[in-house]
Amino acid sequence: MNTADSSEIIKKLAEEKGSFNRDIQKVSSAEEVYKLKVRYIGAKSFIISTLGSVGNLPAQLRPAVGRETNTVKKEIEAVLNQKEKYFKSLEFDHGLRKEKIDLSLPGKNMAAGKKHIISAVIEEIEEIFVGMGFEIAEGPEVETDYYNFEALNTPADHPARSLHDTFFITENTLLRTHTSPVQIRYMEKNKPPIYIIAPGKVYRKDYDISHTPMFTQIEGLVVDRGINFGNLKWVLEKFIREIFGKERKVRFRPHYFPFTEPSAEVDVSCDICSGSGCRTCGGSGWLEILGAGMVDPNLYRYVNYDPEEVAGFAFGMGIERICMLKYGINDIRLFYENDLRFIDQF
Repeated sequence: MNTADSSEIIKKLAEEKGSFNRDIQKVSSAEEVYKLKVRYIGAKSFIISTLGSVGNLPAQLRPAVGRETNTVKKEIEAVLNQKEKYFKSLEFDHGLRKEKIDLSLPGKNMAAGKKHIISAVIEEIEEIFVGMGFEIAEGPEVETDYYNFEALNTPADHPARSLHDTFFITENTLLRTHTSPVQIRYMEKNKPPIYIIAPGKVYRKDYDISHTPMFTQIEGLVVDRGINFGNLKWVLEKFIREIFGKERKVRFRPHYFPFTEPSAEVDVSCDICSGSGCRTCGGSGWLEILGAGMVDPNLYRYVNYDPEEVAGFAFGMGIERICMLKYGINDIRLFYENDLRFIDQF
């Protein structure tokens, strides 16, 4: 390419610029601006094609052609950008003018959020035990077989280990069936005295009016010198009367749990019939609320405690059952169906 050829390119660039200046005066919308953008600086336009071929020019011609092509391109881009902003502002202003707001219309009331009944009762229970000197401990919901069963003195052939009752993820990994593993984990890292409660979600393969696959437990653990069954009774009787009312009666019945000995189930007098017997309590006058007992000394070997030096007790309760007894709810599934007619009552 000679000097005459480069002059032709520069002349053609000037013609493109002039044509653009005439066309830009006629546009009346953002869409027309876009069409000009494609025509003059789009991928197939003369200006972009020229920029792509500058490298093929003789070395002495490249600077002049490249500089002039870039200058024209930038000038066209600047004008197009300005026009785009102008039409977009017009469209925005037009949209605002079309919107009509009637300030005389009444506003919409937004319902205030509130704590779910389960969360509220958990906090109430925590407050009672914290007031007695307990601390709150937490642990993982995905547990190992060791912490969920073995370290809690549950034998390998115990029904609770079966696939029928437990959500196993792998052979040795599962969704915890109770919050008792938190107690073992806590004892591994702490020495007596221990006064803790462990609230949290637990999982079992049950679903009916009194069971759900996921529910909430709070378990408690005390380990110290000189602890006996009388201490356990005092703590639970105080808790029950705080949560249900001072007029409620409490009784302990012998029972079996793998990790406590002796063990007991704890009942509270039925508030429907005041203990005289009704359909709610099955005619007994009592309602079962939790299980408890003295920690089996065999458990202490898993956490390197000396059973000759310390003793302890443990207890566990389902929060949903506490709520059902406290508020007269007859179906545990109501807690998780998200029916606002039910939730709003509390």
